[in-house]
Amino acid sequence: MEGNFSVLRPEARISADGGHLLGWNVPPEDLRQIPDHWLTYPEPEASLHYLLGLVYIMFTVAALTGNGLVLWIFGSSAALRTPSNVFVVNLALCDFMMMLKAPIFIFNSFHRGFATGVTGCQLFAAMGSLSGIGAGMTNACIAYDRFNVITRPFHAKMTRLKAIMIVLLVWGYTIPWTVLPLMEIWGRFVPEGYLTSCTFDYLTDTFDNHLFVGAIFVCSYVIPMSMIIYFYSQIVSHVVNHEKTLREQAKKMNVDSLRSNTNTSNQTAEIRIAKAALVICFLFVASWTPYGVMALIGAFGDRRLLTPGVTMIPACCCKLVACIDPWVYAISHPKYRLELQKKLPWLAIHEKEISDTASVTTEVTQTGQNTGQVTTTTT
Repeated sequence: MEGNFSVLRPEARISADGGHLLGWNVPPEDLRQIPDHWLTYPEPEASLHYLLGLVYIMFTVAALTGNGLVLWIFGSSAALRTPSNVFVVNLALCDFMMMLKAPIFIFNSFHRGFATGVTGCQLFAAMGSLSGIGAGMTNACIAYDRFNVITRPFHAKMTRLKAIMIVLLVWGYTIPWTVLPLMEIWGRFVPEGYLTSCTFDYLTDTFDNHLFVGAIFVCSYVIPMSMIIYFYSQIVSHVVNHEKTLREQAKKMNVDSLRSNTNTSNQTAEIRIAKAALVICFLFVASWTPYGVMALIGAFGDRRLLTPGVTMIPACCCKLVACIDPWVYAISHPKYRLELQKKLPWLAIHEKEISDTASVTTEVTQTGQNTGQVTTTTT
């Protein structure tokens, strides 16, 4: 056979010291689906499988609950059906889908291997591809939307129709990267690590597969990452320049501040925006960089670095971000908390009512002859 797959393998696979190797309990017809790299490692202790299963159970409960609340509240509240929140809902949908496949991993973990077979593997990997690439591109769309709102508030505003069209383009961009390996037209989905999870094949040593790994790395990681870094760096730069302009103008007018109703005990809107930008960038980098690096090592580097245990760490990082996203994008949203308080009063959130003008995204300074007037733009 082509690549790194053997023609025949015995069903019972024993290591030199008499212990089982990974895949020892996999039927011969399913062994063809597993890269030989993993089959050279001894089977991990049962406790490691059970530990990962328990971790995924916690991830699943947290992510499905958090993202489920986001989908419910944003979908049922007219006040939250803004164009910008279309992207937040799509991100929650991607994160929700990412954890819907977790029961396959949990089942495999408690059965210590490739228990759901090829069908479960393909389903797990396909849902992971759709949700992972979709989430990355949606993060980029959120960065683009906030860039426009904050740095160009008087340009053409995002409409609900435009936001929906952009989301449809995101899914149109994402689907081919799932269909191609699923149909084995270009690339394919295979088990990895402890054989309890599946992803695209980054180990088969052929030119076509190397090209596929490079292409999916650029399209699913480099492009959204570049967009996120660019747009949020522009936001932070705008915030810094705006604050500098305010200070200089206040100094010329011999006043302490041009802001009305300034409360020194509270953070300014600009500082909150800057901090949110850093958190969002960090989340994307922390969750997907390990997986991207692992894929590049598997395709072009020293594969001996990729032990089954090591490869489970990036997989956990990707799932962890699905648990955190609802907090960053929605639970910190005052209007979301208000709606959550109305629908689930037993949560005792105690959020205060806010006016539309209190939701500040940016401030534009207009200076008169003797006084400074600040107008605000809301979203």
